[in-house]
Formats: sequence, structure tokens, C-alpha cells
Amino acid sequence: MPRYALPLPGVTDVHTHLEPYGTLTPSALETMRRTMPGFDRVASLADDPRGFLDVLDDAGVERACLINYVAPEVMGLKEDVNRFVAHFAREDRRRLIPFGGIHPRRTRDPRRDVERLASKLEMGGIKIHPPHQLFAANAYADGRLPALRTIYRTAERIGLPVMIHTGTSIFPGARSKFGDPMALDDVAQDFPDLTILMAHGGRPLWTETAFYLLRSHPNVYLDISSIPPGRLLEWFPRIEQVSDRVLFGSDWPGPGVKSLREELEAVRGLPLSDSLKEKLFTTNARKIFP
Repeated sequence: MPRYALPLPGVTDVHTHLEPYGTLTPSALETMRRTMPGFDRVASLADDPRGFLDVLDDAGVERACLINYVAPEVMGLKEDVNRFVAHFAREDRRRLIPFGGIHPRRTRDPRRDVERLASKLEMGGIKIHPPHQLFAANAYADGRLPALRTIYRTAERIGLPVMIHTGTSIFPGARSKFGDPMALDDVAQDFPDLTILMAHGGRPLWTETAFYLLRSHPNVYLDISSIPPGRLLEWFPRIEQVSDRVLFGSDWPGPGVKSLREELEAVRGLPLSDSLKEKLFTTNARKIFP
């Protein structure tokens, strides 16, 4: 039996990255080379799903969400990223959960495109990245981006989780003002049955806002990726109060993340209750991704 098929303890990492590096803009690629440890090895995994699964095995991770989205202006990523990640995940769809994207300014039929991601491409979720897609997460509210409302409404209807980036971004051309998580207050209220994964908890500027949203909206979950483990309890000192809606994410291989294993072990070493750790690493993700 191949090593990557061995049973594992049940940890889900809801935020790993797997991009087609050849399509990135030169500035995005240079930023990754400068900030991502072992970039060349990481880039080689984009064509090696078994190697990626070996990394999961080495870290003790059973399942991983492969996060992708459409952001041509900042990242160079276009709609073909969806086919790329869907094909990669077919190596072991039980363990690899692909996330794709739809850009509300580029889609001609947002309802059809969301349904296609879920059915034909078997996506486990959609990623919205306001600082890289250059709009606020609630930009539908004033009528400027009606397609965004349709994306949320369709995802809500078919039960497809939506991950929304909150917090700043270091990539050239990104507009970090769109990372303010308060925009999710509209989304959570307008689509109460939509599962919203609030990526990064608004770090580093808006973590108190992020905690307010967690306390206010039962359909909002905190993905702790890109929060340095040593800062987690500083920024979320009352995290135990929202234990049913906290998810482990590594953001590997993102800027500054040395390895998936090190990120996981650092979070395991925090003075969190055993109950919270069980929910954080395993049971909360199982509710969203059965």
C-alpha cells in the first residue's frame, strides 16, 4: 500500500495553497520566492499530488483544503485555476478538498458557474479574496456587484462553504482595506444558512472585529491560518468561547510558514483545552466537510 494511503489520525488542515505557479504574475512569483521557505521544492509539488500527500503524511494530517481563487490583476490567476486544482485533487478526493473561485466581475452566469464548481469539478468550497480581487466582501450590498450576491445565494442554496480572506496582504497590488472583516457582518446576516470560513481572523489589524463576528453569527467560522501560533492567544484570548467554530489552517506553503508539520506542532503546544484542540483539529472540520 502506498505511504500516502495509510490511515491517519483525523486532522484537517482547512487552508493549504496549491497554485499553478507558471500562471502567476512576475511580482507575485517574486514575492513567493522571497518569503516562502524552500520555494523550489514547494513549486515542484504543483505537478506531484503524491508528493503533496507525502507532506500531509509526514505532518500527520489526514485531509487538506487546497485553496485557489480567481484574481488576474494581483496574482495572475484566471478561471483555469479551477480545472487545475480539481484535477490535482482527483489523486485522492477523500483527502484533498479543492477550493475554487469565481470572480463576480468576470462571470457571465454566476449561478451556473457556482453550480458547475460543485457538480462537475467537485469543489469542496469557494474562495473569495477581497484584497486580491479588489472589492469588499459585501460589495453586492450597494448594487455594484450583483453577481457577488448570486454567488453567495447559490452557494448557500447548494450547501457549498465560502472562505473569505480577512486581514492584510503583502502581495504587490493588493488592497488591504478590503480585508476588514466587518464586511462579513452583512454577508452573515444576508445569507444566514451560508457556511462562512473567515480566513486569518482579520490579522493583524482587525482581530477584535473578527471575534465580535464569531460571537454574533453562528454561521461564521474562524480559520486560524496565517496567525502565528505564538500570537493566537494574544489576538484571541477568549477563543475557548467559540470552540465550536474554530478550524486549524496552516497557510502552508504561504509566506513565512516554514512547514506544515512545524505549524501543526506549534498550535498543538499552545495551552488550549483538550476539548478545543479536538474541535480545532478534527471535529469542527468534519461538520463542514463530512
